[in-house]
This record gives sequence, C-alpha cells and structure tokens, in this order.
Amino acid sequence: MEQELETAIGVRIRRLRTDRNLKLDDLAAASGVSRAMISRIERGEASPTAALLARVCAALGLSLSAFFAEEGEAAPLSRRQDQQVWRDPETGYIRRAVSPPGTTSDVDIVDVEFPAGARVSFPPHAAASGMTQHIWMFDGEMEMTTGDSTVHRLLPGDCLFMPVAEGHVFHNPGPAPARYCVVLDRRRH
Repeated sequence: MEQELETAIGVRIRRLRTDRNLKLDDLAAASGVSRAMISRIERGEASPTAALLARVCAALGLSLSAFFAEEGEAAPLSRRQDQQVWRDPETGYIRRAVSPPGTTSDVDIVDVEFPAGARVSFPPHAAASGMTQHIWMFDGEMEMTTGDSTVHRLLPGDCLFMPVAEGHVFHNPGPAPARYCVVLDRRRH
C-alpha cells in the first residue's frame, strides 16, 4: 500500500507538471528541489518528505491538501477504511485525508498523528495566499510557529487559526505522539 502511494504521488506530480507545461528544470527552479530528486519521485524511486512535497506543491500552485485530494466522482461519505493515509518518511508523521473526495467543498479535513520530538517546517508560498487553517488538538502537545515567528503551545482542546501562505513550523516537544486535526479552507479570503 505504501509503495502504491509513492508511485501515485510520483504520477500525480508528473501529470501536474506536464499539464502546466513545465519541464523538470522549471519545477526544480520554482521549488528549490533538485531536478534529480523530482525525477526520482516521479519514477517512484524516492518518497518525498512533507517539507519537500510542500515545496513542490507550492511551485505547482497547490496546497498539500489539494495535492492529496482524490479526483473523480464526488462521494458524500468518506469511510475510514477508504481514507488516504500518507506517512512522512523523514519524521514518521501520519496524515489521513478525512474529507469526502471530489466534493465541491473548499474545506479539507486532515487527521494527523505527529511523533514525539518531530519537527516539520513548511515554507511560505504565494500559491496559498488567502487560504487559512485551524489546528485543533486532540492528544499530546504541539508548538506551532507561525509566519511572524510567534510560537503557540497547543494542548488538547486548543485550536489555532492561521494563514497558510505565511509558512509555519509544526513541532512536538512532548514525550508522546500528538494527534490533531487540520481544517483547511482553500477559499481565497
């Protein structure tokens, strides 16, 4: 299943790149990711980290949620066993796409399990300008650093609202995994 997703990620990046008439060199320059790495990802030979994939997505004009959104026929119900799950190979964080695929909603819901001590930085990107997100904590603790370098300590029940385009850092300083929900609004406010 994990290899299937790695292959699907590579195929999707290649299709998005070619749909936008971008050569590998163009995407490499726009994302700051080497041509060789993008090529390996497209061939399913390498699994991108969350930070690397976020840079490629930004260069393609997408958020991570939009990248992982299923295409095809809309379904009003998303059963847990059918929800797409992705594990960041660098930190081990697990991202589950909860929202039903193919709907007309501008809101994506993502369930995340974030390992103790893990840290992921998402760079600012203009493609996400106007998009916002809520981080709603269920278990554990997180330190969220927003684009203006403000650090917010989140505990169970806390909810942080922030713009996506400014970039941010997710860090679990605790001894246990953290679990939270990301509610992403893709509308341009």
